[in-house]
Amino acid sequence: MSLFISPSPSLTLHPHAYVSPSMSVLRRLHLNLRSSRRRLATVSAAVRQDTTVWTPAPLSEVEPAAESLFHVAIDVSDAPDLAASHTIAGQYLQLRVPDSSKPSFLAIASPPKLAAKHGVFEFLVKSVAGSTAEALCALKRGDVVELSQVMGNGFNIDLIEPPEKYGTVIVFATGSGISPIRSLIESGFDVGNRSDVRLYYGARNLQRMAYQDRFKDWESSGVKIVPVLSKPDDSWTGETGYVQAAFSKAKQISNPLATGAVLCGHKQMTEEVTSILVADGVSADKILKNF
Repeated sequence: MSLFISPSPSLTLHPHAYVSPSMSVLRRLHLNLRSSRRRLATVSAAVRQDTTVWTPAPLSEVEPAAESLFHVAIDVSDAPDLAASHTIAGQYLQLRVPDSSKPSFLAIASPPKLAAKHGVFEFLVKSVAGSTAEALCALKRGDVVELSQVMGNGFNIDLIEPPEKYGTVIVFATGSGISPIRSLIESGFDVGNRSDVRLYYGARNLQRMAYQDRFKDWESSGVKIVPVLSKPDDSWTGETGYVQAAFSKAKQISNPLATGAVLCGHKQMTEEVTSILVADGVSADKILKNF
């Protein structure tokens, strides 16, 4: 015996009626779409990665530069096109080490003329546990790494030229952000023809401050160096705290419209210094960054 149940009148559907999909169906469709987009983005990123030209090059030096920082030199004399592609201070590249598929982005610390003359790239590398940088700092002279093409526009010094018009240039660096700043200072940007060039360089303490052996040469070229330590020992008599606070206390900007700045380091520092400079009348397009 079969049992037939007549549908409720309220559930009777017209042959051409539209049935709205349930929320669960819509949610599944949305999640599937998001998943497809993520897969497409991953594939696109992989394709882009595959287009990178990698050049093998041996290490010529790996030495401690400060606490947790290493000076790394790489011989690119057998790759003259790569060496010649470093043209502006502030440029960077990717580096891969053996047995690691994840590259590390590194700013080039040496001035472009060093690569052009001697076929060498130098870097200041912060060793972070578990990173490609840590693996790099553990390598020895003669070990081979892979370098990408040189990238980035660097510091566009043309925006603060001629030096007679922009006599004041204030430079800010924190931690390993001093790396491209070294490239800038040693490249020369008419420091001798500017009336006031200052470098506010922040680190936790003197043990973590790289390039102290270069300070004398930098000052001889016309750069006044203001070291700022956030956690100094009791013997320190210089500036303490953060570079933005040290600068805000001193300022000494006689003509904001004749002032330029160069920044590299922690995001908070660059944002706060930019705000201070702009509030004081320095044009935002005269505040240079390399990223």
